[in-house]
Amino acid sequence: MSTRRIAVGISGASGFTYGVRLLELLRELDIETHVTISRSALLTMQQETEHKLADVNPLASFTYRCDDMAAAISSGSFSTLGMIVAPCSMKTLAEIAGGLSSSLISRAADVTLKERRPLVLLARETPYTLAHLRNMIAVTEMGGIVAPPVPAFYARPASLDEMIDHTLGRVLDLFGLDCNVVRRWKEHKAD
Repeated sequence: MSTRRIAVGISGASGFTYGVRLLELLRELDIETHVTISRSALLTMQQETEHKLADVNPLASFTYRCDDMAAAISSGSFSTLGMIVAPCSMKTLAEIAGGLSSSLISRAADVTLKERRPLVLLARETPYTLAHLRNMIAVTEMGGIVAPPVPAFYARPASLDEMIDHTLGRVLDLFGLDCNVVRRWKEHKAD
């Protein structure tokens, strides 16, 4: 694959900012992004942020409607480095765990798993029910990675932005991508 590309899903869990910042970081790394945003995510965007879809869409290389089952990322023949769902709602997690393809996000995730590419889900909910945990186990057994956005206080974040960057930097580490925003454990930076 000559073009480095990642599929990105933004679902309706709290944390729309994770998806936006992920797109910014991937753009800085010159990674082509193929993005779909769920209807619930658009509601979350309105409730949690000052973002407008007209401002978010230009951050992506390509955008698709959540019901566009003919989108490039719905096929395994469309090569990607993998997929990140940031944030990942429990509904989306359940669809992925059950192998359902009722939206483009769950279809693209299913394709990512069947092609044995990395799938990372920033599962956003607390506390978890037994159903949530079982779905996380199912996705993990299929080869996906469940990475709840939990702050790393050893990095001594000074702001919410630093917490978000650290989480997303660690997610991008899973793809071998270093966006230079992670304060790593016991790593000393020269002054």
